[in-house]
Amino acid sequence: MDTIRKNNATNELDKTDEQIIRLLQKNARLSNKQIAAEVGIAESTCSERMRKLQRKKIFFGFNAIVDSSKLGTNIEAMVAIKLTKNTKDQVDHFKNAMSLLPEVVNIYHLAGQIDFLLYIAVRDKNHLRDFVMDHVTKDYVKSLETSLIYDFSQNPLFPIYLEHE
Repeated sequence: MDTIRKNNATNELDKTDEQIIRLLQKNARLSNKQIAAEVGIAESTCSERMRKLQRKKIFFGFNAIVDSSKLGTNIEAMVAIKLTKNTKDQVDHFKNAMSLLPEVVNIYHLAGQIDFLLYIAVRDKNHLRDFVMDHVTKDYVKSLETSLIYDFSQNPLFPIYLEHE
């Protein structure tokens, strides 16, 4: 039986769980049968492990990676934002307001020189200007800097730092 290593109080994962996670990161469309065969466990065991991983919120969901240019998005940008005050209320208000906007793909709340980094996707330069002027330029925003994204690559495999004895 695999040795279980505790990451924290609520998260116990073994090597089999790690294998399942890695397989799904590579291809989230694998069937339970395919995963079970690859990992070398019974389908019912695999299914139960998958449910356990979902209950523990190891998986937040399964997403399709899309070609944004084929969806009418011609500009992607990162918007770095410094708030006037970094109070819990102001941070929560800003984060909640940004999460409601369809242009905002990701929101990063940071420590350091900037408070937030927004990954946004817009139709064109006018849409970008309107987005910044209408949604980001507020009294509680001290400064902002927009950087256009020319290209990006993403590693679909999030690192797993579990120690197994």
